[in-house]
Amino acid sequence: MSDNFIYYLKVILQGLPDTLSLGILGIISAGLLAVILSCLLSLNSCVITKIIRTYIIIFTGSPLLVQLFLIYYGPSQFGDILNKVPTFYEIISSPWFCAYLALTLNSAAYTTQIFYGALKSVPQGQWQACEALGMNKRQTLRIVMPYALKRALSTYSNEVVFVVKGTALASMIPVMDIMGYSNQLNGDYYDFSIFVVAGLVYLLINGLLSTIMRIIEKKALTFEN
Repeated sequence: MSDNFIYYLKVILQGLPDTLSLGILGIISAGLLAVILSCLLSLNSCVITKIIRTYIIIFTGSPLLVQLFLIYYGPSQFGDILNKVPTFYEIISSPWFCAYLALTLNSAAYTTQIFYGALKSVPQGQWQACEALGMNKRQTLRIVMPYALKRALSTYSNEVVFVVKGTALASMIPVMDIMGYSNQLNGDYYDFSIFVVAGLVYLLINGLLSTIMRIIEKKALTFEN
C-alpha cells in the first residue's frame, strides 16, 4: 500500500506546475480585473455599470465547468476564420490558456462583488474628506481603494481557495494538472486511493494558501489594532 501511495504521489505531482500556475496566475489576474471593475462601478456610469453587472450575472449564475467548455470548444466553431490568424488561434485553442481564462473571468466576477461591497462599506467621512480637499472621484478612489481592499481580505481569502479548487476542473478539457494525472492513473489502475492522494495534495496546497492569506490579513489590518 505504501509503495502504491508513493508511486501515485510521484505521478500526480507531475501535474503540480500546471495546478499552481493556473491557480496563482488566475488569482492575480482576477484580483487586478476585479479592482478595475470595482472602480468603474463606483464611477456610477449607467452604461458601464449595466455591462459590468451583466458580466457578473453571467459568470456567477452559470457553472464554471460550462464556462470552461464554452471558452475551450467555442472558438473551434469559427476555425476557418481564426486560422487566418494562426498565432492567435493557437493561443485561444490551448487547453491551459482556456482554463486560465475561464478561472480568471469566473473569479473576477465574484471578487468584483467582494471588492465593490468593501468600497461601499467605507465610511462616508472618508469620501467627504477627499471631496473637501478638492479631489475628484478617480483621485478619491486611489485613496479609498487600498483601505477597502484591506477590509475585504477576510472574505477574499475564501475566493482565493475556491480558485485553486476550481483548477481541478481544468482536467476536463484536458489540462494535465493534478486531476489530469489522477484521472490518467485511475484509467490504468481503477484504484480509489489515487483520488485520496490527489485530495491530500489539494488539502496541503489550500492549507498553506489559507495560512498565507491569514498572515497577510493580520499584517494588513495591524493599523486597526
